[in-house]
Amino acid sequence: MTLLSRLLGLARDIVIARFFSASDAADAFFVAFKIPNFLRRLFAEGAFSLAFVPVLTEYRNNYSAAQTRDLIDRVAGTLGGILLLLSLLGVAASPLLISVFAAGFLDQPAKFDLTADMLRLTFPYILLISMTAMAAGILNTWKKFAVPAFTPVLLNLSLIGCAMYLSPRLDVPITGLAWGVLIAGVAQLLFQLPFLYREGLLPRPKWGWRHEGVQKIIKLMIPALFGSSVAQINLLFDTFIASFLVTGSVSWLYYSDRLLEFPLGVFGIALATVVLPNLSEAHYKKGATHFNDTLRWAIQLSLLISVPATFGLFLLAQPILATLFEYGAFSSNDSVMAAYSLMAYSLGLPAFILIKILASGFYARQDTRTPVRIGIQAMVFNMVLNVVFVLSMLHHGFIAPHVGLALATAASAYFNAYRLARELRRDEILGSVETYSLPLLKILGACIAMGALILFMLPGVDLWSELRWYGRLQELAWLILPAILCYAILLWIMGFRRHHIIA
Repeated sequence: MTLLSRLLGLARDIVIARFFSASDAADAFFVAFKIPNFLRRLFAEGAFSLAFVPVLTEYRNNYSAAQTRDLIDRVAGTLGGILLLLSLLGVAASPLLISVFAAGFLDQPAKFDLTADMLRLTFPYILLISMTAMAAGILNTWKKFAVPAFTPVLLNLSLIGCAMYLSPRLDVPITGLAWGVLIAGVAQLLFQLPFLYREGLLPRPKWGWRHEGVQKIIKLMIPALFGSSVAQINLLFDTFIASFLVTGSVSWLYYSDRLLEFPLGVFGIALATVVLPNLSEAHYKKGATHFNDTLRWAIQLSLLISVPATFGLFLLAQPILATLFEYGAFSSNDSVMAAYSLMAYSLGLPAFILIKILASGFYARQDTRTPVRIGIQAMVFNMVLNVVFVLSMLHHGFIAPHVGLALATAASAYFNAYRLARELRRDEILGSVETYSLPLLKILGACIAMGALILFMLPGVDLWSELRWYGRLQELAWLILPAILCYAILLWIMGFRRHHIIA
């Protein structure tokens, strides 16, 4: 289901690129969408889910069904009330938010006003998607993973439909995408309610600020808010700096980040989503051995997938971007500029996925402080590198200074993953380095051979712009499929079997 969602996410971005390219209007929409997305990562699948799922698991295992349902009702009422107020404030203060998060737009009044207008439409998404995330957390705790994983499909379908059919009918076409975000929020929430009803878990919202379980979730959320916000603050800081660079920088970073999000979402986030409730259950019922084995399996599987994905994205950045996006208003220069940042982002992919897995090892034990402390250190590290890399590239006349933002993000991710792993080892959870070194060496060996095959088969750069879409797709498949086969055969020769993948 997550794979389907990500494929439609790519389709959505292809449509947006075809209609709006890397223009001023596109930059404006991506900023207006990033701000509620930032809050969504905090209140939805971020801090809230990381605090809610372990506490709900505890109630399900240690309390009666009536007490568990009461917790769900109280959380729904409290979260909904707070986010309703936040949404109203966000709509009223949209110009102020734009002046903070995209200060580079201040000297472009038309672009600034357009961004503020669209933010008024997109901001209520935070209320709708957070309640959707609560429903997903309940279903995931009951091991019903398919419905929550399918739900993001509705956002992609809504944006595609609005871009193709609503935007051409509006005076300002790009605002159709903002309407698409709002429509999707309503659809995503309504979609999950029948499945909650079928399980007898449909919330009846009640205010419950003083409820014991709600207070426990709030206490866990406070540090988790900072932890979850680290990556999002880094992305917003990237946007802040990019708003001062040449037009298109925000969009180039968006498209390269979206391609990185494909493997990260399909494998990293999906794996972390499944691992968290299983680790929580192991912590309360099955003991330390099962907990450690689950975490070790998840780490090995993440490396098995993320390392070859890094090689592939780095070597095929421009062909992939040209194949997916270089149509209509999206030019060959846009492909090249986005490819630079995708290459930089891809270097951090293993670390991005490892952070999701390693942090679950803390959240499942209701330790939200340690990931926060480490995350804040990584955030500061990233901000410093952002400034250093971008200023250095501008000073030396590099044609794509936005790449410095992507490089800083990748470097800080490795710092974050290393610090999380070291803390888990201190807690005698992660195991020794030797546990992972031999599998990693085998994976790297297979990836090097795979990369050599790709370089041997890779045609010239100009070919991708000359071919039609089906020709590009055929050439790309001819590169990717043999590479996957090469990687799989070499892993088999080196001893990897089905049980290394299926727990």
